[in-house]
Amino acid sequence: MTARVPEFSSAGRDLFREIGDLKRVRVAHAAGSVAQRSFIRSWAALVAGVDQGRVAGLECAAALAGARLAGIDAEVLLAGGVPGTDVVEVLERAVRQVAGGLHPGTQQRAYRMLPELVDRASEGAAGDEPPTPPFVSALCRQPRAGATAPGRPRLLVEPPENHAEHCWAVAVYGALLADDLGADPGETFLLGLAHHLHNAALPDAGFAGDTLLGEHLDALVHRLTEQVLATLPAVPATRVRALLRLRADADTPVGRAFHAADVLDRVLQVHHHARAAGFTVEQALVELEIVHAGPVTGYQHAVLAAAGL
Repeated sequence: MTARVPEFSSAGRDLFREIGDLKRVRVAHAAGSVAQRSFIRSWAALVAGVDQGRVAGLECAAALAGARLAGIDAEVLLAGGVPGTDVVEVLERAVRQVAGGLHPGTQQRAYRMLPELVDRASEGAAGDEPPTPPFVSALCRQPRAGATAPGRPRLLVEPPENHAEHCWAVAVYGALLADDLGADPGETFLLGLAHHLHNAALPDAGFAGDTLLGEHLDALVHRLTEQVLATLPAVPATRVRALLRLRADADTPVGRAFHAADVLDRVLQVHHHARAAGFTVEQALVELEIVHAGPVTGYQHAVLAAAGL
């Protein structure tokens, strides 16, 4: 029997692309991409004992709002003096623009988490960065391999994403698909976050490198994963260890949601590089209206005409 696959509207497919672009959104007041910061925040919360379902709900709500607001998050708005209730309204407007293709239960959960997202931002503004185990920063530094195939030169694209960004994307995509596939969003999110723990120590050589490792691959991945799990508190370590077994196939709801999310992120990442390489000036000027309507539009067009642009 064929495993159940999620259904995608065009709006739903585009949403995952927009969320994935948070790997490339950065801000002046913090290091790393929006995606990387969410990855770090998620592990900090899990290590501190926060329920995985709540972590998933908060970070998925943040990702949905960020699809349109980019680096303008609840923390930025609060720091700029916007009242908390108004911050919730801004986030709701952003989510409403992108979430229409998601399962109704997924949408409701996202809207329900927005006030908590603002509360968390308010609490976090007064404190230091929460501690995380060393593997978290290692995954932030570890680049992805690029496209590889056995016996062929690898295709490297710049800048490469890192493993934290990939794991974050798989976690968020999986949690957003979970309701469609009958999976638990918190479990799917945690599996996505954790599925490359071994790469904290093992540089990524892609499918080609895995093939060359041959009979050593499985034992190597197991040993390195266990080394990382030993740095986690007992409860999240036990949960992660059990969830990692679901990577083996797509026979369970969580396995299906995870594998759907993983393949979507890998292919959307390639689409991003192809889209960036094929970007044209006409797209910027005509489709995106980079010179947009305003009181000085006529003057701006005259300047461009004089410059031959």
